[in-house]
Amino acid sequence: QVQLVESGGGLVQPGGSLRLSCAYSGTIFSIYTMGWYRQAPGKQREMVAVITSSGMTNYADSVKGRFTISRDHNKSTVYLQMNSLKPEDTAVYYCNLRQLGREDSWGKGTLVTVSS
Repeated sequence: QVQLVESGGGLVQPGGSLRLSCAYSGTIFSIYTMGWYRQAPGKQREMVAVITSSGMTNYADSVKGRFTISRDHNKSTVYLQMNSLKPEDTAVYYCNLRQLGREDSWGKGTLVTVSS
């Protein structure tokens, strides 16, 4: 079993910043990627940012230049630094852990609301 616990969501004004954290634990054999996904009301879940085991990153076009994903191996935590937030970034943000040959693991999500 893999446990993922997100934190750091909240209400922020447009142009503001937030940092999301995802602490992972449990039986993990080999991490292929870790990432952040989001789901806005009435929309499908979409990829926001992904980081591979070697540190390569990939971002959705809508967040490039504003969001940064990082990983601290010692703390077993993945972060998403979100700057210049826009109202359209409002969503529930989910942490994902992917292992080869195994089912994806998901956190329960943390709500980010960007509003004045």
